[in-house]
Amino acid sequence: MPRRALVQVALLGVVSGCSAGPSAPGLLPTTVVSTGNPVGKHIDHVIVIIQENRSFENFFAGYPHADAPMWGLAGKQKVRLHPITFVGPDIQHDWHSSMREWDHGKMDGFNQLGNVQLWGKNAAYAYVERSLIAPYWAMARQYVLADRMFPTEFGGSFTAHLTLVAGTDNLTPRLAEVDFPNAEPDDCDSPPGTTSSTIDEKRYEDFYGGPFPCFNEFNTMAETLDAAKVSWKYYATRLLDAGVWEPFEAIKYVRYGRDWDRDIIAPQSRILTDPSQGKLASVTWVTPTAKDSDHPAYRGKLGPSWVASVVNAIGESKYWKSSAIIVLWDDWGGWYDNVPPPQLDFRGLGLRVPCLIVSPYAKHGYVSHTQYEYGSILKFIEQAFDLPPLGPTDEGYTDTRAASLDDSFDFTQRPRPFKPLPSLVRASHFLNESAADEAEPVDTE
Repeated sequence: MPRRALVQVALLGVVSGCSAGPSAPGLLPTTVVSTGNPVGKHIDHVIVIIQENRSFENFFAGYPHADAPMWGLAGKQKVRLHPITFVGPDIQHDWHSSMREWDHGKMDGFNQLGNVQLWGKNAAYAYVERSLIAPYWAMARQYVLADRMFPTEFGGSFTAHLTLVAGTDNLTPRLAEVDFPNAEPDDCDSPPGTTSSTIDEKRYEDFYGGPFPCFNEFNTMAETLDAAKVSWKYYATRLLDAGVWEPFEAIKYVRYGRDWDRDIIAPQSRILTDPSQGKLASVTWVTPTAKDSDHPAYRGKLGPSWVASVVNAIGESKYWKSSAIIVLWDDWGGWYDNVPPPQLDFRGLGLRVPCLIVSPYAKHGYVSHTQYEYGSILKFIEQAFDLPPLGPTDEGYTDTRAASLDDSFDFTQRPRPFKPLPSLVRASHFLNESAADEAEPVDTE
């Protein structure tokens, strides 16, 4: 749905709670799980591969020992999930859509979104055919599938990517970014006069009432890693105007600092050759092209092969024995999920997404039920490199409160040799993609 139309729908109040803004839930305690594993003694490289717009059940419904039943609730009606291909609806996935689907934890409103009418009222109650996502299931069977990974915030890609590098998107302790700005590319290079949107502690959204999207209100991992002299890279489709999938272009410290020409790497396909050339950074974020994403709008089927190619490039390099690879999806994409996200602050947690943890030290065929959030990834990075927290929890940072990923590892085991993952196409396909394919922004919502 176009942004302007989406805002008009929300402003009409068709989404529950839009105008009144329900009171923010109280802070709930969360147990931080720590096994005492010596992460820093074994992990020298953390790679975060970010895919697009899938709920846990949309990819892993029916997975053994995971919380992923083959049915869901549509209001009071029990609905069986139906199989789909990558040719499917692009379901709304902004803040208000997530509120409507979440329905105060009932998880029964996934049939309430207007733009799925052409696909049927229960279009969101679906899972992708397993043969199409074989690389993801292969990773789950060999390594770790986490069935409790929650985004920091309800809503879509813009805030998801900010929180994946910062653990927060708070402008003040009681006000955060939400949804997206009113002009692309949604960052420091947006046209003058561009404004962002905000959400307050009563969960009231101020459409385009926020600041210009070039942020210095919160710290990111860039400042922390730079201060500790830990190398990092962010692989994006292009250096400039890559859209919401390159969050550091919206961070003033990076956009106008020394990292911009050094640590933002384009095109993203360079991640397929950098490991073999000895150029893998200590901390890495990786994003795909639009066509190689799992975004439903592009109706492509190469996303799983793209991820497998990246994992294979690292697994077949000298870095494998010291690497931890985290594969996750930036938001749920509007698809059904049965697990109500714990509400830890006024931003969320958001609706559950899949998460795979691949490493020679990852537990074998393990389904983790530990409550993870995006701050868990940052906390694991901090453990690996002995870094301080990004900031205090009462200012909105989540890395201190979050459970680390360390319980998904067994550092007493010998590092397992890497076995290449299956894929529909080889890495050479992605290395030979056209410049036009690499330049298109992946998402705008």
